[in-house]
Amino acid sequence: MRRTKAPEIDVPAEKVLLTANLHIALIQDANAPSEKAPIEVRQLGLFEQGAWGGPRPHAGRPAGRRTTVPHRTRPTHQGAHPAHVTLRLLPGLPSLRRPAFEILRSRFARASREWFRLIHFSVQANHIHFIVEAEDTRALSRGMQGLAVRIARAVNLWLGRRGRVFAERYQARALTRPRTVREALVYVLANWKHHQTDARGVDPCSSGPWFDGWRSPRARWRSPPPTAPARTWLLRVGWRRHGLVGLEERPRER
Repeated sequence: MRRTKAPEIDVPAEKVLLTANLHIALIQDANAPSEKAPIEVRQLGLFEQGAWGGPRPHAGRPAGRRTTVPHRTRPTHQGAHPAHVTLRLLPGLPSLRRPAFEILRSRFARASREWFRLIHFSVQANHIHFIVEAEDTRALSRGMQGLAVRIARAVNLWLGRRGRVFAERYQARALTRPRTVREALVYVLANWKHHQTDARGVDPCSSGPWFDGWRSPRARWRSPPPTAPARTWLLRVGWRRHGLVGLEERPRER
């Protein structure tokens, strides 16, 4: 096959010279030393403070009330163990005992599920104690989240406000032994004696009126209980091995 010769292109000499000069100028600029002043590096003295680091205005975590419940992974919950759970209100909200308790009691009655059961409660001015049963860790978390939402909505509706109600996430403690369960029952049902020096008998803002473990026989309230019956052995039978609860008993200091 015969090759075809490429046509010759006639470029003016002035254009070739201009292109060559431009190429040389670019190479010279690239190799030229920088005109920026060198950065002075100086070692600070032992007690001399530099411009970087240290406290700065509006830096760091915002100041505020520290919570008492650490944000760490919760321990695994066993379905055979009841749990003592506490919810604390934001500072500045009115007392939850009267007249708010009547509103809360109806919310407690709707909180129990097949996998989560509210067994006992005690409503104080700025916190609420519960004894609950849950199938596992997820059931405890879901059940308490739903209960907290019900309470928050009821409180906000009562006060005509919006926003947060609880100061922190719930605090839970597993009850693994019969004696521990009995101590928790006394702590929850008689908790008002912590806060009222003249408290006597059964707290009307608790599940005490429906409790069948009092040492002294008492007539139970006729209204349906807002709680679910216990299913775990510890809450049904186990704790009774250490004696029924007396009306004169007070919570132990923790």
